[in-house]
Amino acid sequence: MLFCCIGITACSSLNQGSSRQKAPGPKLVFSDEFNTNGAPDSSKWKYETGNGEDGWGNKELQYYTNRPQNVIVQDGVLKITALKENYMGSAYTSARLLTRGKYSFKYGRIEVRAKFPAAVGTWPAAWMLGDNIGTAGWPDCGETDIVEHLGRDLGKIYGTLHYPGHSGGNADGKTIMIPDAMSVFHTYTVDWSADALKIYVDDRLYHTVVNTAALPFNQPFFIILNMAMGGNFGGAVDPAFSRATYQIDYVRVYQ
Repeated sequence: MLFCCIGITACSSLNQGSSRQKAPGPKLVFSDEFNTNGAPDSSKWKYETGNGEDGWGNKELQYYTNRPQNVIVQDGVLKITALKENYMGSAYTSARLLTRGKYSFKYGRIEVRAKFPAAVGTWPAAWMLGDNIGTAGWPDCGETDIVEHLGRDLGKIYGTLHYPGHSGGNADGKTIMIPDAMSVFHTYTVDWSADALKIYVDDRLYHTVVNTAALPFNQPFFIILNMAMGGNFGGAVDPAFSRATYQIDYVRVYQ
């Protein structure tokens, strides 16, 4: 989304080396399983509403709301629904949730299990921005796109990093084809350390970026879940579009 550990196994000898015990792996430090029906958990998420500046920086067409028509937890998943409707001067509505000011983290593994709509013009994403965006601006704050999917290019999954010298159309990313991403939940993961950022679908690694002290990926980042409509990356919206839902089964962070 534009501006707009495996744990190390250690062994210790017990009983004169006759048995071994594994050190604990990464610990779950943040999660939302979306198991309580109704509005998203306000202790973890807040809303960004409106149509942003220049359509959230990408000439997007949606107006983000906090209405249950656009965002609700139901049947064990978070549902972000884009609707075609005239609302506050925009032709579409949707929702954008973020943990800014409520939760951020530096290094670890983040997993988002999700399923995407197939409607042309939809642009669902799970991504992160540096906490210092308010002072540093974008892309100096850094951006980690855990997963993006475009309804105009079904099954193509994007994993991307944006930072100075590599942002927008020159971002540092790769894609992988997951043909059933619209019908089956998959787990989208970024494994983030001081050494590298590794991007996966399920357990399949498809992009690695070496981290260095010169990059902005050495500070706390917050999480964003949203579905845009159209814009520079989403493309033209199908004239027959009426509604589409992006479903998130869970968000988990391990350290």
